[in-house]
Amino acid sequence: MRAVLVDKPGDESVLRVGDAPAPAMGAGDVRIRVAAAGVNRADLLQRQGLYPPPPGASEILGLECAGVVREVGAEVRGVKPGDRVMALLAGGGYAEEVVVSAGCVLPVPDALSLEAAAAVPEVFITVFLNVFQLAALPEGGSVLVHGGGSGIGTASIQLVKAAGGRIFVTAGSDEKCRRCRDLGADLAVNYRTGDFAEAVRAATDGRGADVVLDSIGAPYLRANLRSLAVGGRLVLIGLMGGARAELGMGELLARRLSIIGSTLRARPDAEKAEAVAGFRARFADSLASGRVRPIVDRVLPLEDVAEAHRAMKASEHFGKIVLRLA
Repeated sequence: MRAVLVDKPGDESVLRVGDAPAPAMGAGDVRIRVAAAGVNRADLLQRQGLYPPPPGASEILGLECAGVVREVGAEVRGVKPGDRVMALLAGGGYAEEVVVSAGCVLPVPDALSLEAAAAVPEVFITVFLNVFQLAALPEGGSVLVHGGGSGIGTASIQLVKAAGGRIFVTAGSDEKCRRCRDLGADLAVNYRTGDFAEAVRAATDGRGADVVLDSIGAPYLRANLRSLAVGGRLVLIGLMGGARAELGMGELLARRLSIIGSTLRARPDAEKAEAVAGFRARFADSLASGRVRPIVDRVLPLEDVAEAHRAMKASEHFGKIVLRLA
């Protein structure tokens, strides 16, 4: 099968399309003929040798895909050959075929193309897991999300609004802030020119947000804590800005704050399946109706994978970048 191969860690130039063996099936697995795969920042880290796949996962890049089921294992129920599906992966998405546990597979709504569907699983399940399950966003609560123009950001805006909450975001340009507001954000702060903690507190009459979802890490720690309401929860899902910061723990005690570290990729299939099922139960109707939808910035052929990585590194995109395989 055709797949994106990485012979050694490095920049975009190490990516090439070549031949790879088709993955083996298990009794609880589904084999998908991949039509499109979403691109995520984790893929860039893996390409550089900084984020290896979990034990047993494919070495091929790609944490989400969409396509058509070719084969199902003997123990699989509710999925059959010919179904249009999207899947949350631990790896392997940048390839013509992928094998994944059936619990990590979701049906593609009729209204979505397979290319659009490939932009759903990783970011929408990440937001659902961290904001709604781990951080337990209260009814009518508020969330601050960094990178409002990213896949995570655009998914957060829509899911929080669909749930009846308020959503505040940061972005790196006035234009991206405008687009976030157009998508539904209650507040969008250009982090290059504004103080997001002060803006969030002003927008909440001094109370602060119930949840902060952060992929930046160390540089934002103090401002994130200032952004939280009493009893608020900071969920850390990335360290793009650095991993070390000083923390005054007295503030955690005095204001009853929680800091939660979270990753999705390395979780056991059973935990991923639980998150997938929870997302479907709460938001499948919204996805089917178009009330929430993936925001796709561009679709590139698999052969242009290096350009896709370059564009993501430069943050040129708004929403998701998708690779077309079929």
